Amino acid sequence: MALFWVFALPTLVAGLLAILSSISLARNYFVARRMGLPIRVIPIDHTNPLWLAVDRKVLSYVRKLPGFLGDNSFTRYNFRAWEMYDRLRPHREMGDAFVIVTPARIWFYLASPEALMDSFRRRLDFPRCVEMTEILNVFGKNLSTVEGQQWKTQRKMIATCFNEQNHEAVWSESLSLARDMLAYWARQPSVATSAEDLRTLSLHVLSGAGFGKFYKFEGHTERSDTSASAGYKHSLQTILENCVLIMALGPSTLAKIRPWLPSTWKLAHLADTCASFQRYMTDQYEAEKRATPAAAKDHPKTLMSSLVRAAQAESTTTSSPGLTESEIYGNMFMLNFAGHDTTAHTFTFALYFLAAHPDVQTWLSAEIQTVLGTSPTSPAYATSFPRLKRCLAIMLETLRLYTVVPVSKWVGDRTVSLQVNGKTIVLPPKTMFIPAYAAVQTDPRYWGDDALEWRPSRWIRPGGQPGEEEMVVVEKGTFLGWSEGARDCPGRKFSQVEFVAAMAALFGGWAVEPVRREGEGEGEARRRVLQLIENDSAPVLLLQMLHPERAPLVWRRR
Repeated sequence: MALFWVFALPTLVAGLLAILSSISLARNYFVARRMGLPIRVIPIDHTNPLWLAVDRKVLSYVRKLPGFLGDNSFTRYNFRAWEMYDRLRPHREMGDAFVIVTPARIWFYLASPEALMDSFRRRLDFPRCVEMTEILNVFGKNLSTVEGQQWKTQRKMIATCFNEQNHEAVWSESLSLARDMLAYWARQPSVATSAEDLRTLSLHVLSGAGFGKFYKFEGHTERSDTSASAGYKHSLQTILENCVLIMALGPSTLAKIRPWLPSTWKLAHLADTCASFQRYMTDQYEAEKRATPAAAKDHPKTLMSSLVRAAQAESTTTSSPGLTESEIYGNMFMLNFAGHDTTAHTFTFALYFLAAHPDVQTWLSAEIQTVLGTSPTSPAYATSFPRLKRCLAIMLETLRLYTVVPVSKWVGDRTVSLQVNGKTIVLPPKTMFIPAYAAVQTDPRYWGDDALEWRPSRWIRPGGQPGEEEMVVVEKGTFLGWSEGARDCPGRKFSQVEFVAAMAALFGGWAVEPVRREGEGEGEARRRVLQLIENDSAPVLLLQMLHPERAPLVWRRR
């Protein structure tokens, strides 16, 4: 009898869950039908935590089935970042707006630039889904996890962090680190650690701009546990690399279970790391609080110092209490989380695209040499950054095809209407709203017949001279690399300055190319790199190249 229940109970539970899921799916379907849009139905929500762990493996087998069994809504729309693979295809089939129905939610996808811009302007009607972002409350609430007056207060203070003084520090630090990184790469017969080294560069820029801790670049083979940057850098890098697990458990839970864990366990190590990073933030916070106004002027303008100063100013000039200590820690973590992997992954995509396009490298080098020359001195941020438009175009074109952080919104607790191509669409409460970034950013109507090709020159108005050219102003709503409206990324220029400086340091007098395999020609090697970008890119936490080490690179002086 006991053996019967061992097999029967799981079957009964699974059957009950299947019945409840079917009921929810049917309910959502009949609600979605009233929207009057094309509908696709998938039986498992693609954000289901259990499904996320197995989605790609399961679908790889299902797709091998013949005909409709292998190519249907379930295989096309039921995994993370499916939009990047299908791009414009579903909108060609169903129009600018369509709906995907799952047991958990109704998902509304929109690819009309005009309607998208309308939604971005209506922040209260289409807020961020805090239910999905609250996992970022690792060290405290932050800009990504609050709404209403809290959001307004935090947005106002965080805006003060990203100022020209901070951007100037980002510029000089990025130039210095990228030059050191280039010197390291140039010493290697080939480089298979480009992505890892670019993560190090991004981390060092953040440590300098965020906390005023400046470190010399260390290549993959140069690192040691006793180097000056090892303690702080290791704790921040460990947190960022394991943030999903840390977000799921939380530092407080890790701290509580730490005494019961063997020291060799990963959870014990993460608990110690979180505690170490928390202490570091606390020390920095207390030091900034104690600094007198006169002394604060002489301190480097870091993200931490700017947040503390803004919080103090807010509490003394208004009735608002400003940011709490926990909220300052929460926003420092959010800024590090948002600014580290996003920039590092964009760097990696761009580097491999450049390796596959030597003509673009020549085009880029011409601008860098015109603007910066060959002088070893550090060029001034104020006069150099605005002129390096081709460097910026590399970043924009890379994000157009491979947006690292997709945009998402939702409809709150009330019904909301939206005009789409002259038709009023009524969105029911709790509907997830996905701006179809991968579709509008590759739509030939806005980007031409070569919309799927990586061509940075499309961002530059033809006819000018290197260093004096003008950027093309694209139609609003057709490029969402940093989102739009009030909820756009406050670190947009920070990331642009970092990227442009790195490009200027790397490609002024040097070129990169893929290492050729035996019997492989130059064109074949370049095509192999492009295939690696297209076929081996997927989200882990963010969209990234999964195995860039499979295509080692070599650097040569021009």
